[in-house]
Parts: sequence; structure tokens; C-alpha cells
Amino acid sequence: MQFASINGVTLHYQLIGAPEGKPVLVFANSLGTDFRIWRDVILRLIGDFAIVTYDMRGHGLSDIGTPPYSMNHHVGDLAGLLDYLEVKNAIICGLSVGGMVAQGLYATRPDLVRALILCDTAHKIGTPDSWNARIAAVNKDGIQSIAEGIFNVWFTPAFHAQRREELAGYRNMLVRQPVDGYTGTCAALRDADFTEAARRIAAPTICIVGDQDGSTSPGLVLELAKLIPRSRYEVIKDAAHIPCVEQPEALTAVMRAFIDEFELGGKL
Repeated sequence: MQFASINGVTLHYQLIGAPEGKPVLVFANSLGTDFRIWRDVILRLIGDFAIVTYDMRGHGLSDIGTPPYSMNHHVGDLAGLLDYLEVKNAIICGLSVGGMVAQGLYATRPDLVRALILCDTAHKIGTPDSWNARIAAVNKDGIQSIAEGIFNVWFTPAFHAQRREELAGYRNMLVRQPVDGYTGTCAALRDADFTEAARRIAAPTICIVGDQDGSTSPGLVLELAKLIPRSRYEVIKDAAHIPCVEQPEALTAVMRAFIDEFELGGKL
């Protein structure tokens, strides 16, 4: 396991090398998960890319720090980690809150961003009332009190019916996250709005969404794609909010096609 002290918190990360000259891919996790959600995508990319993934503060094995957080905390952590690893000009792939962190990274440190892969995310997610209600529920009764509702939007009915063992494992991942880290990141999501920043993104960008995502719907992700000049929009069939778990092969194929297109055009 690999750890680094960034901005006063210890971050758990993983660096997987590749032959010299290969692009660097950076993965950022979603709320209530850790970097293990990317496993089945990363396995399909090893050797063709150098890979960095990490648990954002308050998640996985990373420190909690001092919640509640702002999105600037999460963005600063990723920037600090990439500086620590001496990584620049990377392809940043973020899911949900990780996708908002990716947008924030481009807004503040464009030197670190070669291209953006924004999965099941948006320029603004939810409302202050919805996030405040979630924070109150978790503080009162724990993450397990909202787990069923979350899983109904994270995974498709087919996943629930056919992949029960995996469902149980991902439920363990969710409910074992630190409460303060979870609610702290809810506060960051509540207060974040990248509507104007999205309009200024000039890096090659693709916005990807599961066709059954009940958290950041295809319509919402399409709104983000329309904000970002010259961005692409792709829908992953038979997936909900976490296509890297439900449909890793399809997601990886979309990612490769996007990267290949811009490499051949000399834009990456």
C-alpha cells in the first residue's frame, strides 16, 4: 500500500507504472466508495497507461481531516498528490463527486490536465435541501439508514437480482465509510457549482453516464456535456450510477476510443 501526506492529511493511493511515454490516467472515486471501484477498468488498461488512483479524504484508508469539506479541499488534495508524484498533463477520470473534483482540478490547475473523462457526474448535483436532509439522516442513524435508497440508484435491477454477492460487498464498502468523511463530502457537494467553470473547459472531454443512473441522470449528464465546448457524450447500456462496476468492459472501450481519437488527431 502507498500513502502520502498531502495538505495535512494522509492519502491512500496506488501508482501503477507503464513504459516510458505512455499517458497517465488518474481515477477519482465517488461518494461512499474508495479506489477499489475502478479495479475491473484498471485491469484492462495496465501496460497501456501509467495509472494513479486514490481514496479521497474521508474515504477508504485516507485520513478524515477536519470535515465538513469544501470541494476545494478535495481538488487541492488531488493537485497535491499529483505534484507529489510529479505527474503533469494527465487524463483525469472521475466518477460522481470524483467528476466534480476533476472539473475543479481543470479550473485551478490546468497544467495537470491533459483530458477529462467525466463519469456519471454533473456541473451541479442535488440541492441544498436534499444534501442537508441526507447529512441529517446519516448523523442521526448512520449510513446504513440510507443504504437501500442509495443502492437503488447505484445499481440496476439486474445487478440486484443476479450479482447478490457483489451487491453485499459494495454495501459493506458504503456503510463502513467514516460518517464524518461521508457527511463532510456531502457538504462539499451541496456547496459546489461548476456551471460557469464547465463553459471554460478547453481540454478534450467526454461525459459518460449509465442509461439507468438514478443519481446523475442521463439528462443531467447531457446538460454538462452541452456546457463544455466540443465535449462528447456517451451512454453505457445496462448500467446505473457506477458503470465501472456494472459494465467495466463497455466503459473501458468508450474510454479507449475517446483517447485514441484525440491521440490520432494530435490533441492529446
